[in-house]
Amino acid sequence: MTALLALDRLTRRFGGVTAVNSVSMNVQRGEIRGLIGPNGAGKTTMLNLISGLTAPTSGRMTLLEQDVTGEPAHRLAERGIRRTFQNLKLFTELTVLQNVMIGLHTNGKSGVFEAILATGKQRREEKMMHRDSLAALETVGLVDQAGRPASALAYGHRRLLEIARAIVARPTLLLLDEPAAGLNPAEAEAL
Repeated sequence: MTALLALDRLTRRFGGVTAVNSVSMNVQRGEIRGLIGPNGAGKTTMLNLISGLTAPTSGRMTLLEQDVTGEPAHRLAERGIRRTFQNLKLFTELTVLQNVMIGLHTNGKSGVFEAILATGKQRREEKMMHRDSLAALETVGLVDQAGRPASALAYGHRRLLEIARAIVARPTLLLLDEPAAGLNPAEAEAL
C-alpha cells in the first residue's frame, strides 16, 4: 500500500540543538497518528517540517510517493497538507465565515482578471466557497457565528474556527497542533 506520507530520517537542527533527530515513519490514508512528548520535545517542529514552514536539515519526505522535501508551505498546501497551530493564527478583524473561506485560497481557479471583472466563473467559485465554508462551520458547531467577527469568539470557539479553516479544503493530510488546548470538556469531547 502506498504511504500517504513517508518520512525517512528527517532531521532538523537549529545551530547546535537538534530539535528533530532522524525520524522515520509512514502514515497511510485514513490513519490517525499522535505525537506525544513533553514541552520542547520537538512536536511542533515536526509539524512545521511536514507542513513546510521549516526546511529539514537532512532526510527525505514524500507525499503520495512524490518527493516534497524542503518544499515551502504554500506548495505543500496546494498538494493538500493543511494544519492548525498551537498558537492560534486567525484574522480577528474578519468574520468567522471569511476566516474559513481563506482556507480555500489554494483551491481557487479564478485569477485577478476574473475577480476584478466579477465574471460568472468567479461568482460561481465564490458561491461554492461560501457554501463549503458554511458546511465546515456546521461541522464544528459554529455556523450560527458565521457573521460575527472572529475577535468576538471565546478562545475555545476560536480553536474550532481554526479547525474549520483547515478542514474546509478537504485536505489530503490534516495536521492538528494541540487541537484541544483551551477547549472545555464538552468542546473537547465534540472535537
